[in-house]
Amino acid sequence: MSKGSNLILDHDAVLKKLERISHQIIEDNYNEDLLTLVGVSKKGYQLAQFFQKNLSTKFKIDLIKIELNKTEPTKDNITISPTTSLQNKKVILIDDVLNTGKTLMYAAAFLTNMNISSMKTIVLVDRRHRSFPIRADWVGLTLSTTLQEHISVEIKKNKYEVYLN
Repeated sequence: MSKGSNLILDHDAVLKKLERISHQIIEDNYNEDLLTLVGVSKKGYQLAQFFQKNLSTKFKIDLIKIELNKTEPTKDNITISPTTSLQNKKVILIDDVLNTGKTLMYAAAFLTNMNISSMKTIVLVDRRHRSFPIRADWVGLTLSTTLQEHISVEIKKNKYEVYLN
């Protein structure tokens, strides 16, 4: 990472957080056969891939990537891949960092319009600088930061780290 960055969560700490969330998902969905994991491109999708591997012994998993313009969500179309019907599906929406809530809010609204049966949300880091009325159901770490600070999640070759810049 660049100079001036502070490591907040090393790989082992991130894995512990993701494992804990995995256990919570299992507890909350013990009677389900199928879970649909929707990861916000790019890092949210990489986290969704982790959960897919971690939960595949307990559930059938549908893994979907949602892509949207994070700074101006209304400017470009929101898409999912693979393109599939999510009608009556139980969806878990996953992203790396929750800051203002804009990305998660637009992604959730898009999925809600697909007639899903329910939705839960996961973020690795919640910064609590909400401008939109959304929260994460499962959070790895809640961190109070200034608006000038930046949280970056680094995922390289299945190595996860979180930095504060």
